[in-house]
Amino acid sequence: MTLIDTLKTAAANRALYKRTRDEIASMPRNVALDLGIYPEDADRIAWTAVYGK
Repeated sequence: MTLIDTLKTAAANRALYKRTRDEIASMPRNVALDLGIYPEDADRIAWTAVYGK
């Protein structure tokens, strides 16, 4: 994998992380709680979803 490919992948993952985090954080609280998601955990949930553990 070239440096350019690595940078493109990193940028795409970062964009996906931010989009996922923002969606979770902006979810109505009652909907999030029904799904077992706490909006305060948006960073952790999005990180795990994009990058794994």
